[in-house]
Amino acid sequence: MSSTAATDALTPPRGAQAIYRVNPVAKLAAALALSLLLLVTIDAVSAAVALVLESVLFFWAGLGPRAFFRRTAAIWIAAPLAGVTTLLYGVSAGQSYLQFGLLHVSDGSIALALATVLRILAIGLPAVVLFATIDPTDLADGLAQVWRLPSRFVLGALAGMRLLGLFFDDWRQLELARRARGLGDTGRLRRFANQAFALLVLSIRRGSKLATAMEARGFGGDTVRTWARPSPFGVKEWLLITLGVVIGVVALAAAVVTGSFNFVIG
Repeated sequence: MSSTAATDALTPPRGAQAIYRVNPVAKLAAALALSLLLLVTIDAVSAAVALVLESVLFFWAGLGPRAFFRRTAAIWIAAPLAGVTTLLYGVSAGQSYLQFGLLHVSDGSIALALATVLRILAIGLPAVVLFATIDPTDLADGLAQVWRLPSRFVLGALAGMRLLGLFFDDWRQLELARRARGLGDTGRLRRFANQAFALLVLSIRRGSKLATAMEARGFGGDTVRTWARPSPFGVKEWLLITLGVVIGVVALAAAVVTGSFNFVIG
């Protein structure tokens, strides 16, 4: 990935090398286990408990406040929007505070909206933080060596992920080139459409050349491949997965004890 920002994003901050050395497959497993447990119920207690426990571990990731909120900005925007929608159109129960057409705000919709916001934060934030510390090459090594996925699929996905970082550079170069020729000063919609088509053509050509080059180097063969870098899976990986499971179980237990457990899948 040639983008400077993408390279800097994967540079371990001082004191945070531990999370960067954890196998990416373990990070995926931990995030998946936590998400599945929190999806069992939708209530404010379980989501709040999980969010509090996760907040303590966010410091371990080594992301500063600025980097943390920049990377998780989409989650912080999506959660309140989902909460507002649930508040206005959620399940009607208990005392009613506002009713106008399809809009109905009641005790039930307020509780459901709060649970929805906390649930999105509790599931989304750790996933984003964990994925921010994953290098695509390390992930490919882990998927092939730990999960034993087909090498053709893994290497193809890795090549595609590496090319994603070039899209922004290509878009910027196309924009500068068109402006240098006097083609990008008027008509925003037309400029966007023409530039998007040019980027599509460029991407197809680059993808075809990459596929030919990889096939010429034997990446499409049926033989068992060897890997230049080992992908160890040991104590720290199991510890991270265990932490994800423990957080989910503790959150569910808190919901059951307080009587707020609301069984729902999805």
